[in-house]
Amino acid sequence: MLKGFRDFIFRGNVVDLAVAVVIGAAFSAVVDSLVKDIITPVIGLIGGQPDFSSIRIGANAQGEGGVAVGNFINALISFTIKAAVIYFAIVVPMKRLTDLLKRKEVPAGPPVPSEDIILLREIRDALKNRNS
Repeated sequence: MLKGFRDFIFRGNVVDLAVAVVIGAAFSAVVDSLVKDIITPVIGLIGGQPDFSSIRIGANAQGEGGVAVGNFINALISFTIKAAVIYFAIVVPMKRLTDLLKRKEVPAGPPVPSEDIILLREIRDALKNRNS
C-alpha cells in the first residue's frame, strides 16, 4: 500500500502540480501587490477613492443593515484587474514567443524513400519500358 502511495506522489504530474501551486501562490502575492499598491492608487487619482466597501442596498440613514454589495464590487474589480495583468504580462508574451518559435521551424521536405522502395520503383520502371 505504501509503495502505491509513493509511486503516486513521485509521478511526474503530481510533482509538477505541486510546483505549479507553489509558484501560483507566490505569483498571486506579486499580482495582489501590483493591484493594491500601484494600479488601485492610480485609479484613485484618476476617478476618486476606488473603495466601494461602504455601498449597501437597503441600508437605513445611518448606513446600517441592508445588503453589503460594496465588498463584492471591490472583489470583482480586483479580479478584473488581476486577470488583465496576467493576460497582458504572461499570456500575450508567451503566445508571441510560441508563434516566433513556430515560424523559425523549417518544414521538412518530402520523406526520402527507403532503399527497398527505390529498388521497387526501378523494377517497375524497367518493366514498363520493356512492355512499351
